[in-house]
Amino acid sequence: MSKVEIIKRPIEQVSGSLKKSAWSAVFESLILIILGILFIVLQDAMVRVLAYLVGAFFIVKGGFQIINYFMEKGQNDFLNNGLLSGVVSVLIGIAALLIGENIANVFRVVIGIIIIYESLVRINTASKLASAGINVWKYIIIIALIMLVLGIFVTFNSGAVVVLVGWLMIATGIVGIVGDVMFIQHVNQVVDKLTGK
Repeated sequence: MSKVEIIKRPIEQVSGSLKKSAWSAVFESLILIILGILFIVLQDAMVRVLAYLVGAFFIVKGGFQIINYFMEKGQNDFLNNGLLSGVVSVLIGIAALLIGENIANVFRVVIGIIIIYESLVRINTASKLASAGINVWKYIIIIALIMLVLGIFVTFNSGAVVVLVGWLMIATGIVGIVGDVMFIQHVNQVVDKLTGK
C-alpha cells in the first residue's frame, strides 16, 4: 500500500463520519416532522398517549428497581438506593397517569429544549464551515437562528397549543433537513480545507 493510499484512507473516514452524522441529524428531523404531523392530526389523543407512555415507563422502571433491590439483597448494602429510586419512579409514573392532560406542558418544554439544542449544533456546524472558508455557512447560520427562535418560543410560551407545537416541530424538521443536506453537499470541501488541499 502506497503512502498516498495510507494518508487518503483516514481523510475518507473523516468525510464518511461527517456524512454519517449529518444523515443521522436528517433522520432525527424526519422523526420530528412525523411527531409534528401526529400532534396536528391527533391532538388530544397524542397528549393522552404521551401521558400513558411516560407513566407506564416510570412505573415499569420503578418496579424493576424495587424487584432488583429485594432480589439482590440490596437492603443489606449501605450504598444501594434502589428501593428509594424505585418508589420515586413509580410515584412519578402514577402522577403522569393522573395529570395526563398537563403533561403536554412538560412535553412542550422538552421539545423546545431539543429544538434549541439542535439549533446550537447547527450554529457550531456553521462556525466550522466559516473557519474552512465555505460560504454556505451563512445559510446554515440563518437556519440555525430560525430554529433557535422557534425553540425559545415553544419552550417559554405557555399559551402554545398542541397544534402550534406540531406545526413548529414540522417547520423545525424541514429547516433542519435543509441545513443538513447543504452540509452533506459541501462535506468534501470541508475535509479538503481541513487537510490543506
